[in-house]
Amino acid sequence: MPQPSNQPPQPPPDGGAGLLATPRARSEFPRSHGGAWKVAYADFVTALMALFIVLWMMNATDRVKASITGYFRDPRGYTQKRGAGPAGSGEGLSVNQRNVAQIRQHFEAAMSRVPEFAHVRDHVQLSVTGEGLRIDLLETEQGLFFVSGSPEPTAAGDHLLQLLAGEIGKMPNPVVIEGHTDSRPFRNAAPSSGYSNWELSVDRANAARRLLHSHGVRPQQVVEVRGYADQVLLDPANPESPRNRRVSLVVKFMGE
Repeated sequence: MPQPSNQPPQPPPDGGAGLLATPRARSEFPRSHGGAWKVAYADFVTALMALFIVLWMMNATDRVKASITGYFRDPRGYTQKRGAGPAGSGEGLSVNQRNVAQIRQHFEAAMSRVPEFAHVRDHVQLSVTGEGLRIDLLETEQGLFFVSGSPEPTAAGDHLLQLLAGEIGKMPNPVVIEGHTDSRPFRNAAPSSGYSNWELSVDRANAARRLLHSHGVRPQQVVEVRGYADQVLLDPANPESPRNRRVSLVVKFMGE
C-alpha cells in the first residue's frame, strides 16, 4: 500500500487543465514604426494641387495671368504698385478708359450695401470725365457730409469716406481731392480772421484727405488737394444752391 507523500501536488503537464496552471506567455508580433507612406502621400497631394493650379491657369484671363506673373517676379514691389500691401486688403483693378464703366458700377454696388446709403443716394454723384472717375458728395442746406460752415465731417460723411477709402486704397490710381462751396459769403467766422469760402473749401478737402489716409488710401496716392471756393459751380444757374457745396474725389486714369 503506497505511503502518503509530503510533496505538494504538481500542476498537470499540459499547463492549462489544472486550476493552478500558469498563463501561457503571449507571442509578440513585430511592429513597424516607419513613416515613409506619409511622405509619399504628402508628395501625391502636393502634385495634385499643382495639377489643379496649372489647369486653372490654362483657363484664366490674360489679366489674371499678368497679375500672377508680376507678383512672382517681384512680390513686394508688385503688391505696393497694385495697392495690395498693408494699405489694402486685396488687389484692385486700375481705372482706365476701357474699364471705367465697370469700376463705376463696382463703386455703386459697394455703396449700396451700406444700409444708410439709401438716405444719401441722391447726394452722391458718380461721373466719368476726361480726367477719370469722379465721385461728388453733394451737400444739403443743413449739412449732410460736413457740418454746415465747418470742415468737420458728419457721421454720414465720415462713414461714406471710410467706405470709399477702402475701395480706392485697393487701386494703383492717383487721386485728386477737391473742395467746393456755393456763392454765399462765409458767415461763421469773424471778419478780422479773413476766413472765407476759399479757406473752407481747402479745409474740407484736407479733412477728407486725412480720413482717406486713415482708412486705406496710401499717402503717395493722393497727388493733389484743390480748393475752388465758388469758382466751379455744379449748378451755375443757382449759385447759392447747397448742391454747389461738395467734396469731390477724382480717381485719375492710368496709362494703358
